[in-house]
Amino acid sequence: MFQEYDVIVVGAGHAGCEAAAAAATMGSSVLLITMNMHTIAQMSCNPAMGGVAKGQIVREIDALGGQSGIVSDKTMIQFRMLNLSKGPAMWSPRCQSDRMMFAHEWRSILENNPNVDFWQDTVKEILLDGNQVKGVKTSLGIEIKSKSVVLTNGTFLNGLIHIGEKNFGGGRTGEKAATGITEQLITLGFEAGRMKTGTPPRVDGRSLDYSKMEEQPGDENPAKFSYKDTEKLAKQRSCWITYTNNEVHEILRTGFEKSPMFSGRIKGLGPRYCPSVEDKINRFADKDRHQIFVEPEGWDTVEVYVNGFSTSLPEDVQYAALKKIPGFENVKMFRPGYAIEYDYFPPTQLKSTLETHRIKNLFFAGQINGTTGYEEAACQGLMAGINAHRNVNSLAPFVLKRSEAYIGVLIDDLINKGTEEPYRMFTSRAEYRTLLRQDNADIRLTEKGFEIGLADQERLDNVRKKVQQVEEIITEFNGHKLYPEEINEALEESGSAPIREKTSVTQLLKRPQVSIDKISKASPVISSLLEKYGEDTIKQAEIHVKYDSYIEKEKLLVEKMNRLEDLNIIENFNYDVVTSLSFEGREKLKRTRPSTIGQASRISGVSPSDISVLMLFIGR
Repeated sequence: MFQEYDVIVVGAGHAGCEAAAAAATMGSSVLLITMNMHTIAQMSCNPAMGGVAKGQIVREIDALGGQSGIVSDKTMIQFRMLNLSKGPAMWSPRCQSDRMMFAHEWRSILENNPNVDFWQDTVKEILLDGNQVKGVKTSLGIEIKSKSVVLTNGTFLNGLIHIGEKNFGGGRTGEKAATGITEQLITLGFEAGRMKTGTPPRVDGRSLDYSKMEEQPGDENPAKFSYKDTEKLAKQRSCWITYTNNEVHEILRTGFEKSPMFSGRIKGLGPRYCPSVEDKINRFADKDRHQIFVEPEGWDTVEVYVNGFSTSLPEDVQYAALKKIPGFENVKMFRPGYAIEYDYFPPTQLKSTLETHRIKNLFFAGQINGTTGYEEAACQGLMAGINAHRNVNSLAPFVLKRSEAYIGVLIDDLINKGTEEPYRMFTSRAEYRTLLRQDNADIRLTEKGFEIGLADQERLDNVRKKVQQVEEIITEFNGHKLYPEEINEALEESGSAPIREKTSVTQLLKRPQVSIDKISKASPVISSLLEKYGEDTIKQAEIHVKYDSYIEKEKLLVEKMNRLEDLNIIENFNYDVVTSLSFEGREKLKRTRPSTIGQASRISGVSPSDISVLMLFIGR
């Protein structure tokens, strides 16, 4: 009935979709197994992609040849570039998505890839040959052979949904939990834990009074995620902002005694940076209001996502509290919010490829590794899919360094430090964030994606053209000088000191208050010069000029760190023979099995003296 596949992907969420698409695009035969063909790429929580640091990840996925950026562009209903008041390292693209279109577009991409097959079933067991994967066994008792398996189970592993004092098994509302895999992996020696996440109620947008809320429109000139020629938004839907108040808080408090979170029925830790509304009013009792984002779920639906009101309180308490929020006085609720507990496996049990240490060709990606967020899941799925394909074809691992991508930061953090709460990406986690901007992800990563067979020739041609044009523009900026009478008026309007002699465009751009837009408006020559270049290319050149010294400093730091990254540690190195290592350092190194000295230096509990001893021992 089934052929032997190169890669079986278990789960069709954001991680599973990227894993399947990547491996199949690179030439592997892929079977995508999902419990429900109608929920492929379901946006289980908010209908949005990107955000602070997350937007950078989506652009990196796209630059490598992944699909999340393309799907987001085709299905967005609003686009905003966040943090524009800060430096470009902090700029982060975010879009509101049409939930149903998003899932439909992803399914279409997968169905149009001839190397992807589908099977609707639940995987109950991993089939092994010694310590190597050889396939999976489903709830129907079917054994399907494969050379590698990628587990992207999301919140389904022994998932337990909580609403007030009620709880029932489920991986998502209306869908059953998955059992069997956790139990098997534990018998094989894996360590497992529990985590918790939650979601807010969904409401009927027709029952809301938007006149009592603040409108939050999209950008006037919306950008996009993908570096390919996806269309920009021609029209957008607004989101809205309102606030809780003391009356809302008092109603919510009446449900605390029935709260599964406060009563101890929920054991797993939830995301610290996206707390439930009851957690917010409990932890921040001094605040008399909290922001609520009212987000439409698509073009052709009245369903609304109440962002900021995640809760597992009883449904009657949720409803009573909602009605006291300005604009929600006549609200109709589609379904209540809930919390969900699920199994995860501490990611220190993984290699930098996301392959497990214990079982060869078994990969974990997404929430099974303790992360939260579509974007974090998608990039892990992409990397697991790439490396599953490369493993079965006896190719070298594909790993991104911390200095190369936010994806590299995320995976490095997970496998070296682990996580005891849902891990979310922030710009502050990346020490080289001036290099890892959202605007240059294609320059950083597209050639790598092309080399491994994921990014296509068109992408490579586009990025090479962009690099060439950026260099041309910078050369022009260096060579073209403006007279005081040309530019002083614009400088004074910008709050910048006037010049007394001819000054190059490069020198003017280094001033914080001066932008290329202002210079172009003041100088017809510069305006004419830039006409043949695209907006993104011009912005890239401006960033290079303005932040050149910062970029060079970070490059020097990267070069210094890469000396440690280039010192490899053999896979089965015996740390017990290095008697000078501290006890804690030795145990952490034996558990994590770092592949380089650089990776070893970032493991919690491994001291600088341990690293010095290790370097001496391997002859450096």
